[in-house]
Amino acid sequence: METQLQSKASSHVPARTETRAPIEEVCQLMRRTYGRDISAYEGRFLEKSFAKRQAATPAQSASAYLHLLSEDRAEANLFLDSLNITYSEFFRSPLTFAHLEQLILPNLLSEADNAGRAEVRVWIAGCASGQEAWSVAMLLKDLSTTRGRSISFRIFATDISAAALDTARAGAYDQASVQNVRLKHLREYFLKKDDTYTIAPWLRSHVEFSRHDLLDGRSACPPISLYGDFDLILCCNLLLYYRADHLRRALDKISRALAPGGFFVTGEAEREIVASHPRLRPVSLPAAAYRYNPKTT
Repeated sequence: METQLQSKASSHVPARTETRAPIEEVCQLMRRTYGRDISAYEGRFLEKSFAKRQAATPAQSASAYLHLLSEDRAEANLFLDSLNITYSEFFRSPLTFAHLEQLILPNLLSEADNAGRAEVRVWIAGCASGQEAWSVAMLLKDLSTTRGRSISFRIFATDISAAALDTARAGAYDQASVQNVRLKHLREYFLKKDDTYTIAPWLRSHVEFSRHDLLDGRSACPPISLYGDFDLILCCNLLLYYRADHLRRALDKISRALAPGGFFVTGEAEREIVASHPRLRPVSLPAAAYRYNPKTT
């Protein structure tokens, strides 16, 4: 009797709901149904994004959410949008920006001055909503105006998200967004209206925003820049979301876009990712900064 009761009870235990995202199936679905290749993203990142979007829907299982993705274009777009890393802050990493301000940018300006060059070129890859690009522009504007001979600069800021680029171009941020900005910079480089701070025209003229996919092998650098030869490239808090083979391609692309001796700066969490690249030599700084050596094989 006891055995029969146990058997009867176990037959009423609901089947265990799967929770692990079927990443290979998701990648195939996105490619087949919507023409979007998401296989470049790191597996754990895809799993977390899948789970987060599933939790926002009535789907009770991974397979149910996979079915929803196949049938609902709007949800598929929301899932794809969730893969775009669009979070940013002004002067996000104090360590990185301290070394940019005190060592890297003054070095670039001095080298350009000594070489008689009229312009410093910067690429911000994965600029999100623009704060990093504007932060670098403020520092360069400060340094270029305090030197004996003015050196102009141009910043090419790119991202894959059209919505993030619209925000970046507008250059308008609320009071909470500018809390890391020095009072001096707020006064000099922003126009304040109510609780909105908008980038001033005299800084805006130095920065150009455009859509560009860092993993697109058809272009070596942002088309808007015409050619590479960048003195500085920043790509922070983005590389860690991609698979190892795609990381190598992105770093190869970045290194080819740098001028000889140009600097590459990435996020502190991405230091190990870049360390093994043969043409990016670490700079003796606590920040994750490198110089391009084209002669290294």
